[in-house]
Amino acid sequence: MAAQYRVAWPGLSSYRRAMTDPAPAAERPLGPAIAHGLRGRCPACGEGRMFTRFLKVAPACPQCGERLDLHQADDFPAYVVILALGHILVPLMIEVNAALAIPLGWQAAIWPTLAVVLAAAMIQPVKGAVVALQWSRRMAGFA
Repeated sequence: MAAQYRVAWPGLSSYRRAMTDPAPAAERPLGPAIAHGLRGRCPACGEGRMFTRFLKVAPACPQCGERLDLHQADDFPAYVVILALGHILVPLMIEVNAALAIPLGWQAAIWPTLAVVLAAAMIQPVKGAVVALQWSRRMAGFA
């Protein structure tokens, strides 16, 4: 009696799976999502608050129910803030130092204080924009 063999075709199962997948989900426009994220609002509806505390993202939007805790923002918002602050503060420091005769002791107090205040003001909007970017592009856990 002849043995029956099953031939495995590479890629055939993924082709069959692709043929039976449901229709693509609704589009999530990037621009409005990031604008909502910068304001600390839900990227889906723009109404509900994204944050429960300073940098703690809400589990879900209180208005539309969209899950927001699926993000993986990690350290990226901090990198963006540091990069932006470097590009803002360094030219400002050079210009102020060239135009005004501020004593070095005052500058040693002014610039770090300004950097900390600006970083604290920028981190939440940047994190909101990163979460909105991930939501819009269906990255991380957003499907």
